[in-house]
Amino acid sequence: MTATIREMGAEHWPGVERIYAAGIAGGSATFAEAPPSREEFLATRIPGLSVVAVDGGGAVQGWAAATPASSREVYRGVIEHSVYVDPAAAGQGVGLALLNALAARARARGFWTIQSASLAENLPSLALHDKAGFRRVGRRERIGFMTYGPYAGAWRDTILVELRL
Repeated sequence: MTATIREMGAEHWPGVERIYAAGIAGGSATFAEAPPSREEFLATRIPGLSVVAVDGGGAVQGWAAATPASSREVYRGVIEHSVYVDPAAAGQGVGLALLNALAARARARGFWTIQSASLAENLPSLALHDKAGFRRVGRRERIGFMTYGPYAGAWRDTILVELRL
C-alpha cells in the first residue's frame, strides 16, 4: 500500500463523499440512499476516530469512521464503524490499513469493542474484516428493505462482525 493514514479533515470531505457515493451506487455497502452532508457526518462520529488513506498527491483512497454503538453508559466502550475504499484502490491493502489504524486509535482511547454490520452480499467487506481479525457473530435476516438501486424491492440480510480490543 502506498497510501498514508491521516486524521480526516475538512479538506478530505470531497473524496470521502465521492467514495461513500460509489459504495451506495454499488448497492452492497449500506442502506443509505445518499451520503450525508459533511456536518451531518461529523455530528455523529467520535472525534479522533475518523481517518482517511491518502495517496502521494493527497487524493483520498478510503476512509473509516466510528460512532457510539449506544448512548447507554454500559456500552461506553463499544463503537460501530464504517470503512469504505475507492473502487480504484480495492485490493491494495487500503481497507486493512484503515481498520488497523482505527483499532489502534480506539484502543488508545479506552474502547474495548469495534462492531459493524455488512450486507451479506458484500463479500469483499466480509473478507477484509476476517483478515483484520474481526469475528462473525451473527446474521440478521431480512433486516432492511431496499427502495433504490440495484437491489430495489429486496429484503437484505446483514452479517454482524466484532473485534475485541
